Amino acid sequence: MATPHFTPGFFAFLRDLKRHNDRAWFAAHKDRYVADVEAPMLRFIADVGARLPSVARGYVADPRRSGGSMTRIYRDTRFAADKSPYKTWVAAHFRHRAAGKGLTGPGFYFHLGPAERWAGGGIYHPEMPVLTRIRGRIATDAKAWRAVRKMPLEIEGDRLTRAPAGFDPAHPFVEDLKHKDFYAGIELSERDVTSPRFLDTYLDACRAVAPLVEFLAGALGLAAARR
Repeated sequence: MATPHFTPGFFAFLRDLKRHNDRAWFAAHKDRYVADVEAPMLRFIADVGARLPSVARGYVADPRRSGGSMTRIYRDTRFAADKSPYKTWVAAHFRHRAAGKGLTGPGFYFHLGPAERWAGGGIYHPEMPVLTRIRGRIATDAKAWRAVRKMPLEIEGDRLTRAPAGFDPAHPFVEDLKHKDFYAGIELSERDVTSPRFLDTYLDACRAVAPLVEFLAGALGLAAARR
């Protein structure tokens, strides 16, 4: 049987960090963070990168410690009422390599913490020009959008209460046009995450949401996501 990427120590560290969210405690337990959280995350990202092309082409899984797919553990507290310096969860985002720095691009994602564990993909809070392009493709490419609606996952996120400006309130997909986010995924348990099969579970979630990611990539003029 394969060795699990994540052990119970992963979640134990994040729980302890929530109770002791200060720089002195983190510095004293930095070795534990590296061994139980950072190293398993980077190994998982590298293994995702080896297999993600079989699900979707053009998405980058970068296992670097800094500047790669893994999000930083450090919180940006400049404008936050909560000044605790560290996140109590970790995540990774696999973006399309053709998406420039100025474009909120579609991708695959996972988020792991004691309170919430989620895996899937799509696009979250896109800028208005990006959102308008996505809505425009929904409004004009009925065949492609019907294929997305057949996927086994429900699209999540914020929605408008009325049809967006410039779109027909009587359009057959008007409820979909109201979306402000376009992402979908699955909830996970700690047992899922610490299982030797978690890589397969994650890639299955990516496969399930790939029709949506492909549609978003096409709307933004990026290369097709799937083979």
